[in-house]
Amino acid sequence: MLQTFRATLKGNSLEWGEDVQFLSGKDGKVKVLVTILEEETIPADSGRGKRMAAVLEKLAQAQAFANIDPVTWQRDIRQDRELPNRGE
Repeated sequence: MLQTFRATLKGNSLEWGEDVQFLSGKDGKVKVLVTILEEETIPADSGRGKRMAAVLEKLAQAQAFANIDPVTWQRDIRQDRELPNRGE
């Protein structure tokens, strides 16, 4: 079974992502197939998280959700289904 891991190619070496379990083959060598992705990935330090935090901070300062009771809101939107062999 083929496994897929994320890595970044720098020069002629691969930098493996955090999700890689170290695989040891014969003599410490493991055969791999590398596919070059055409789409750019969003860098971790793109600032997207900081922008989201700033927007959430503005919502908190504006007390945008002050009139919402969380328990009532959850009850209203939750759509429970009837459990089998229960009830009538």
